[in-house]
Amino acid sequence: MEYVAIILVLLVAIEHVYILVLEMFLWTTPRALRVFGITHEFAESTKSLAANQGLYNGFLAAGLFWGLSHSNNDFGFQIQVFFLFCVLVAAVYGSMTVKKSILIVQGLPALLALLALFLT
Repeated sequence: MEYVAIILVLLVAIEHVYILVLEMFLWTTPRALRVFGITHEFAESTKSLAANQGLYNGFLAAGLFWGLSHSNNDFGFQIQVFFLFCVLVAAVYGSMTVKKSILIVQGLPALLALLALFLT
């Protein structure tokens, strides 16, 4: 179960690196427009806001990588739990304010990773 937890936490971290790239560097590209369901005009007018959001997603990913690589396993576990809860809260809020699918796309992987961590 430990390997399952590591893989799930790693997947959540990688997902947030992907979101960082989309929001910070690819916000006005056809890929990002399609992923986020926005128009090019909206993307152009919100580039700096999206970059800021992307940076925060990068912090979530960095925290998860930190927890996975920490030399003290107990403290690493606590770091992972904290950042996974942050992802989960952000997913719940995002699903209530932006798009319902955020709960599935970001919240479900975080919840599964949390469950796997607690079962380890």
